[in-house]
Amino acid sequence: MKIMVPGSLLLALAAMMPLAAQTTPPTAPAHRTAAAATTAHRSAGGCVTPAPKISEKIPALPASAPCVKTLYTVTRIATSKLDYASPLVSEEVRESLGSGPATFSLNYVDTQVGTGEAMKAGKWLSVQYTGYLAADGTKFDSSHDHPGGEPISFPYGKRQVIEGWDTGFEGMKMGGKRRLFIPYQLAYGEAGKGPIPAKSELVFDVELISQSDTRPAPPPGARPPVPPARRPGGPPTGPPTGTPPGTPPAGAGGAPGATTGKPAVTPPPGTTPGAPTPPNGASTPPPASPQTPPPGGNPQGTGGAAPPSGSSTPQR
Repeated sequence: MKIMVPGSLLLALAAMMPLAAQTTPPTAPAHRTAAAATTAHRSAGGCVTPAPKISEKIPALPASAPCVKTLYTVTRIATSKLDYASPLVSEEVRESLGSGPATFSLNYVDTQVGTGEAMKAGKWLSVQYTGYLAADGTKFDSSHDHPGGEPISFPYGKRQVIEGWDTGFEGMKMGGKRRLFIPYQLAYGEAGKGPIPAKSELVFDVELISQSDTRPAPPPGARPPVPPARRPGGPPTGPPTGTPPGTPPAGAGGAPGATTGKPAVTPPPGTTPGAPTPPNGASTPPPASPQTPPPGGNPQGTGGAAPPSGSSTPQR
């Protein structure tokens, strides 16, 4: 038995086959969520919309300050994937084992445009700064609070500070001031460090003071403050606040820088320094002849001998 197919139907099927071959299910673009998030934070004109959310405890910028702009945006592609984890594995460990894609930006506001020479990579930059935790406004460090209020110095672009600092001064000139909004990926990472909690976004108000080819010499007697250390180094800390270099601990005797130990004992009047003290009730020996000449040698008209080697002389 033969089945007859009308010629018109064959022609219709033949016409539909190329269309079916060209029609494929749409494929979702890679990193769609990250791209959408990045686009949502930028608009025409370079302003970040909405502006980064920070604590109200952080000092507000002047009304005349320009809008927040993006210095650069980074998208990190996932390098590992967690295929299986036992119910015994905590959520923190799961997150550390499987790193997904992430997109983040280093944002900034130039609150004062410098009038000096332009910043150059590889130079030593001298910077005044104050750092805040974006979430709660905690001020965790400031060069103004260090002894003497001296700026810190670091070689720009040499990976000796956090990445947000190592790249955040682009386009600045001497005398310029800038507020940096640093994501945790460019700061102290997922673990944090010291007073910096895990995944902390930071806000820095910085002022570019000067630059030089070599490290600037600190003022006499001053200890150079420490810039925000690069991971896995410590958090940004400076010298102990309120303790000038060389000052002995509270209650310690001696001049600054002297070896600490038992407090110095002032000998009784008329006794020779270093001589043993008579026991209670014993008579005090008569004053000994002075054996230590005044500065400059023996007094005129006397034959006083110089003190023997190793004898002690009370400090004034």
